[in-house]
Amino acid sequence: MMLAVVGGGIMAQDGGGTVVSAISMVSGDLLTIDPAQAEASSQIEVINQIFIGLTNQDVVTAETGLGIATGFTAEPQDDGTVVYTFTLQEGIPWVRYNADSGAVEQLTDADGNPMVVTAQDVVYGMLRSLNPETASPYSYVLVPYIVGAAEFNAGTGAADAVGVVAVDDLTVQITAPDAASFAPAIYGLWMSRPQPQAIIEEFGDVWTEPENIATNGPFALKEWAHDESITMIRNPFWPGSDSIPQAQLEEVTLRFLDTPQQFAEYQAGTLDAIQVPADQLAFVQADPTLSAEYVTGGNPCTYYVGFDNTEGPSANAHFRRALSMSIDRQAIIDNILQGGQEAAGFFTYPGLNAAPQQEDFPDAAIHYDTAAAQAEFALALEELGAASAADLGQLSYVFNDTATHTAIAQAIQQMWSETLGLEVILEARESTGYFAGLSEDAPTIYRAGWCQDYSDANNFLYDVFFSASSQNDTGFVNADYDALVAEARVEGDTAVRVDLYSQAEQILVNEQAAIAPIYFYNLQLLVKPNVERAPSVTGNEAYYLWSRSS
Repeated sequence: MMLAVVGGGIMAQDGGGTVVSAISMVSGDLLTIDPAQAEASSQIEVINQIFIGLTNQDVVTAETGLGIATGFTAEPQDDGTVVYTFTLQEGIPWVRYNADSGAVEQLTDADGNPMVVTAQDVVYGMLRSLNPETASPYSYVLVPYIVGAAEFNAGTGAADAVGVVAVDDLTVQITAPDAASFAPAIYGLWMSRPQPQAIIEEFGDVWTEPENIATNGPFALKEWAHDESITMIRNPFWPGSDSIPQAQLEEVTLRFLDTPQQFAEYQAGTLDAIQVPADQLAFVQADPTLSAEYVTGGNPCTYYVGFDNTEGPSANAHFRRALSMSIDRQAIIDNILQGGQEAAGFFTYPGLNAAPQQEDFPDAAIHYDTAAAQAEFALALEELGAASAADLGQLSYVFNDTATHTAIAQAIQQMWSETLGLEVILEARESTGYFAGLSEDAPTIYRAGWCQDYSDANNFLYDVFFSASSQNDTGFVNADYDALVAEARVEGDTAVRVDLYSQAEQILVNEQAAIAPIYFYNLQLLVKPNVERAPSVTGNEAYYLWSRSS
């Protein structure tokens, strides 16, 4: 289908201000900003500004509210399914920035009709993400919450058997196979968002380039300087809502920089908001100017070491437990991070709904214990038929190349050497495509992290380490674990869910030590004093809530 733009696009308005930020960004390019293909936090940060779904997580409260839907109902059925009916806001246009005119313009179809977001766009977006040909890395999150999605995603079912339909232009009906309290949040995640079918079919793999893309959020894509930055411009056609108002900023540029480069440019005045490098935190806190611009807060993410559970020495649970117990998590926090982070004995971030607290279940959590680590390592060597660590062959610890990850890797390398006599080689990889590479072929030992997509423990324990999850890069499989997290997913009593998840954590991080959780993140930012940032507790920034004074 050939497309045109509506005449009379709206030019950028003076007075809104611009912000240049590097929060959540790393060096190297974004691999994608396609809602069906994205998986890294830097990619999702952009998508959240330019594509809005049925629901939306409030960054200030972490609660699930409305996005492009004006409301919804949930009706339990006699067969145990639940039918969700969403009503869409009328007249939300698909837009594109026109570099020639310098304006954001509404798109029209070949007949001159304005392209607006419809229920069919939502259905198309979900089906495209579920289509096995798309190979969406996050389709598995959506699969359990739509009847027929599992079969379609596996290539054994038809698209028309998937329980998401457009009743009319403004009504989407989704049939869930069972009751899960957080299902509405799933229906608003990036892989569930409306996608412009005509644009995607016309431009194929390059549909997300600025000259081709169609977006529907409070910002439009203005420029993507690959490997350097991405710039978004205020969409004057976004109608605004109570939860997602019209943007106050005129433009937001996100720079792709590692934290040392961010800090240098912030001091030079070329960046307005950055992540504070760990090795500069003490300096920032002591400096009278920077300390006044220093921002802290929650960031629901977990830093962990992953192990290949399927082959090599790391397929042995005693080996994994030994390595995990050898890591002095508090020393990493005190000596490298220095930002008051919390040592992680569990995988699940403690502030989420139904998350077990490690202080309530101390025997379930994993702890730093050199004597126990050495005993576990001796058992591992015996079972592996090795006389010493040297007989295990050359082992590498793989991590994405940033200054902080490098410092942590070096510390862990030393801890394993001193406690176990195990020598590992450090292997830094480029950040671009790092996580996609883990999914394709997980190294024996590697650095990873997980941040909440919605505020429930299910997002950590089921979405990541259920045996069938496409994010389960470790290859961890445990029937008891699967049964616990599957039961907790649909349990209505929060206290019961907490207990079930504590048992799952004990299997994951302690008995089987499929991973070694290291610490729970928090925010360490610098923001210029004339920039008003919305205080996010989700780890995501809502730039449409930011403003700037002159």
